[in-house]
Amino acid sequence: MRRLLLFAAMAAVAHGEIHTMSLKQVVDRALTQNPEIVMARIDQQKAADAVGIAKDPFSPHLNVGSGLAYSNGFPLSIEGSAPAVFQAKANQSLFNRPQTFALAQARENARGASFASGSRRDDVVYRVVTLFIDVDRAGRLSDAARKQADSLQKVLESADARVQAGRDLPIVKQEASVNLLRARQRLLGLASDRDYGERSLAVALGYGAGDIVRPAEEERGPVAIPDTEEAALQVAFSGNKELKRLESNYQAKALEIKGSRAQRLPRVELVAQYALLTKYSNYDQYFAKFQRNNGQLGASIQVPLLGGSAWKATLAQGEDDRQHLRSEMEAQRNKISLDVHQSFLEMQKATLAGQLAKAELDLAHEQLSVLLARMNEGRASLKDVEEARFAEDEKWIAFQDSQFNAEKARLSILRQTGELSVALQ
Repeated sequence: MRRLLLFAAMAAVAHGEIHTMSLKQVVDRALTQNPEIVMARIDQQKAADAVGIAKDPFSPHLNVGSGLAYSNGFPLSIEGSAPAVFQAKANQSLFNRPQTFALAQARENARGASFASGSRRDDVVYRVVTLFIDVDRAGRLSDAARKQADSLQKVLESADARVQAGRDLPIVKQEASVNLLRARQRLLGLASDRDYGERSLAVALGYGAGDIVRPAEEERGPVAIPDTEEAALQVAFSGNKELKRLESNYQAKALEIKGSRAQRLPRVELVAQYALLTKYSNYDQYFAKFQRNNGQLGASIQVPLLGGSAWKATLAQGEDDRQHLRSEMEAQRNKISLDVHQSFLEMQKATLAGQLAKAELDLAHEQLSVLLARMNEGRASLKDVEEARFAEDEKWIAFQDSQFNAEKARLSILRQTGELSVALQ
């Protein structure tokens, strides 16, 4: 078994680099290098760029060029303009309520994208942190399982000696052999979980699949959480980024509906033109007066009269979307309430389990001490001592599990309140 684990460790080193990191270092790297967070930042930037696109009609546009052409007969237009040596056109929206609401909607979408990015960031941080805890758990429990396997090996050797001496039945040796195989299977499972977890953690932090991220040895204190479930709910309802994203989407949809209703309002656009003409385009033959420099400044006014059936259908779809978002927000609030309640229950259960596991661990330690004293007096066998040592390791494993479960429950509460990333940095 030791050779197998050593071979696995050597293979891991040969194929990738080992990164030993603390929990804070893991969180810091995840916030900058995790692929999902990087993509979320790109989506947030795209939403911010959409504001500039929606604002474009209210910015002045100027196009210059030439429409010079040879005319035979009456001077015709080229793309709607008279043939000119040089021409310039400028336009800018002055009053366009649909586009105004579209700009407001784009800004609200950009705000919602920031909440979406924050929600994705919290989800990734929670997954990375829980993965870190699982890897740490597997590593620590592997050490305990290895001690158990060593103890059971000694139990098997003692049982074999007693069977050979005729002091025990062969079934005692068989039981010891089964227990040893069970311990080795458990050790191999923990080692496999640790290896996969370390590689998964490396990928989540932006490293290659062949690399390994190993938790550094450190004492992690409990993270601060709200004192009561009610206080946690208040913080969650005001700070949960997923709920804020839905609320922002609801506001954006309201602006979209207002923009649809504004489609029936007039639109005013500033228009300016300049053209430098030449007499070789036959203007002097067909018009009473020819002028080389020509300019025009005015406003283009459009008044929609008939909007068609799509206008009402668009409004109806917008209202349907708002109802859908309202239902999503209510469902999200209920989910937050249930998740916070469940996390507090899990924390209470883990706390009580930790107290029980600590008491049982202390009891197992005292029982082992008594057996060691009896063995020195010749009143207890090595088999009894090793079995007690195995029981103590079992209680230690249960105690460690309760600590990890309590830590996860506290992190889950912070995830719901939207304060996870801040608390771990």
